Amino acid sequence: MTRTGNEGPRGISAIVIEDPSEGLSFGAFEEKMGWRAQPTAQVQFDDCRVPGQNLIGEEGKGFTYAMAGLDGGRLNIAASALGGAQFALNSSLTYMEERKAFGKALNQFQALQFKLADMEVKLQTARTFLRQAAWKLDAQAEDASKFCAMAKLYVTDTSFEVANEALQLHGGYGYLTDYGIEKIVRDLRVHQILEGTNEIMRLIISRQMLTA
Repeated sequence: MTRTGNEGPRGISAIVIEDPSEGLSFGAFEEKMGWRAQPTAQVQFDDCRVPGQNLIGEEGKGFTYAMAGLDGGRLNIAASALGGAQFALNSSLTYMEERKAFGKALNQFQALQFKLADMEVKLQTARTFLRQAAWKLDAQAEDASKFCAMAKLYVTDTSFEVANEALQLHGGYGYLTDYGIEKIVRDLRVHQILEGTNEIMRLIISRQMLTA
């Protein structure tokens, strides 16, 4: 996305910049809390000249194209978070069946059973909400953007809570890399930031409510 015209969103265009290109370079990979499997680096342009045929669509429509992809991107982030949280819950079920304390498996303690039930309810409600938002987006419903924002907000917050609870159920072992739960917790934390922070999701939701 680059400015090819006047100030404001209508002056932004989408352009393909091929690698390698003169003036195009990349910074070193960033050290991150999570998502370490995905390389993240600065993209740098220094007098980078691009031929006109590399324009995507119409000039001045870059911002429009970007905004059109946000709703689907938010559902994608939510679905990824949900999958990570489900893995954490499944791992907890296996661990609690195998791990014993005071002569019986952890899954036989009522207090821990209650935690499992709460985690399951949270994930099922998140999954239902996500599917509803996806249906509205496919159907091009008038309130699709609001539902995509709500689903992204709710599912990513809920998924992080469940993953964090799964780590707690593993006790000290959950903090070790061997069980994979600490990685899930680190990876899921960024889902509350990506594709617009969850604070921005609240802003989108409330504005649409007030203008309805």
